Parts: sequence; C-alpha cells; structure tokens
Amino acid sequence: MDSFGKKLREAREAKGYSQAELARQISSHHSIIGKYERDEVKPTIDVIKKLSEVLGATISFLMGETENQNAFKDPAMFKRMAEIESLPPKDKECLLLTVDNFIKATKFNNL
Repeated sequence: MDSFGKKLREAREAKGYSQAELARQISSHHSIIGKYERDEVKPTIDVIKKLSEVLGATISFLMGETENQNAFKDPAMFKRMAEIESLPPKDKECLLLTVDNFIKATKFNNL
C-alpha cells in the first residue's frame, strides 16, 4: 500500500499542479504540501477533504485504500454500494461472494 504522501504527489502531478498551486487551492503554504508528500506531516481530515476535492481524487485513493482515483465517483456505483452496505449481514455476504466470483470469472475469461 502506497503512503499518503506518494498518493498525494501522484494526484497532484496528474492534475498538473505545482506544490505552490495546490497550496493556493487549499489556502495553505507550498512547504506544507512538500511535507505531506514526504510523509513528514500528516494532514487533518479536513485538509484531506479539501485536497480530495481540489485534486478530483477520492479520500480512499489518497489514503492508499484503492489504486483507482475515480473509485466511487460514479453516483450509480456509490448508490449501489450504500444499498449493499444496508443489507442484513448474511445477504451482504452472499451478494459480495457472487460479485467476487463474477469478477474472478471475468478476469479468467479475459486472459
């Protein structure tokens, strides 16, 4: 799993922002962006939210929980995931097992 700093830098560079430009966007100083990227300082959740919005990346991506910057940005997928989360535990487990098997089958067929 990549560090917050590495993910932040990746997202910043993908947007074409310098550290100074990103700092301006979140009302901060460029030196703090550098410290975040070197994992010398950990930002607050409020700062992570601002960074996520400015960079167009999810908090999950910045935190290294997913490799895809656009994960859960699709409103229909986000709604489905929320609906799955609200299912009884047994139903959720069955549905996720089905999805896992479908993903494995799809990957196998694409080899």
